[in-house]
Amino acid sequence: MTEQSSPAAPGGLPATMRAWVVSEPGRLEAVELPVPEPAPDELLVRVRACGVCRTDLHVRDGDLPPHRSPVVPGHEIVGEVVATGTEVAVAAGAKAGDLARRIAEVAPIGSRVGVPWLRHTCGRCRYCLRGQENLCPNSRYTGWDADGGYAEYATVPAAYAYPLPADRFGAYAEQELAPLLCAGIIGYRALLRADLPAGGRLGVYGFGGSAHLTAQVAAAEGATVHVLTRSAAARELALELGAASARGAYDAPPEQLDAAILFAPVGDLVPAALSALDRGGTLSIAGIYLTAVPSLDYERHLFQERTVRSVTANTREDGHAFLAAAAAHRLRISTTTYPLDRADEALDDLAADRVNGVAVLVP
Repeated sequence: MTEQSSPAAPGGLPATMRAWVVSEPGRLEAVELPVPEPAPDELLVRVRACGVCRTDLHVRDGDLPPHRSPVVPGHEIVGEVVATGTEVAVAAGAKAGDLARRIAEVAPIGSRVGVPWLRHTCGRCRYCLRGQENLCPNSRYTGWDADGGYAEYATVPAAYAYPLPADRFGAYAEQELAPLLCAGIIGYRALLRADLPAGGRLGVYGFGGSAHLTAQVAAAEGATVHVLTRSAAARELALELGAASARGAYDAPPEQLDAAILFAPVGDLVPAALSALDRGGTLSIAGIYLTAVPSLDYERHLFQERTVRSVTANTREDGHAFLAAAAAHRLRISTTTYPLDRADEALDDLAADRVNGVAVLVP
């Protein structure tokens, strides 16, 4: 993929854009695509930064069954609104309602917004109606069901975009904001699912993009954080960010845990994490993909009311709550930036654990 100017289209936007697509398992291909047009309820954003998430790796490698092929991966997007669909202005001008207020925040041309993983829920099923839209059977996702941010432009339904105004997020560079939009939000939901008591002892298994944000949030709330990960560089980073200890992935923490979160997609770590829990402890598994879990021994792993919980996507309320916390408390975000032309290299480095913190593409 080489830098070149694209022919202009009406409205001052280019007609085509540079992008990467997954066309078959194991293959990420550089292509030239038409700049997308926003649907009536969507925003068109110029991508300023896009985080490289482990889910993108699963999409590329076929660990997740393709929902669209070819598809542009990427769902941690920071972008500038450059066009809106015909219905967006109407929704933004509605007189009342929380959703109308939120759409009004992201609708103006030139606004900085975040494009996350979750991009559609039906709003009518029993899960949506009881506040669990993350379980909606009709949910759709950026970079899996629709083209994402490994490109110069992307679309997002206005109701699912997050405002990132400078007066609230000015302390963050755009490449730092990108991982907040999935790694941060999913980690926040995983922390909620872990039922960590106030001042509790938390074990964090794996220490990549999501984990290094979640550990900081937990520590800021008064938790003692112990990190268990195979990467020596990640252990060093964990200690720099305030972890009480950092050991190998299969090592025992220095004390029993009230809760644990498994970020590494390694099923073999489930028994290890359960063994480290104190009575009544909860293991939260924060991933859309996990390798096979070995047989569990009831007495060693589950007795004394230990609990295992999965984490499935997130609700928009999770996202707004986490971003409010990130705006109020400056998180340290470790990023490695790559130009868009090296997206394939960024994914390979992530797969090989060569990324310390979060990889971010910058077009």
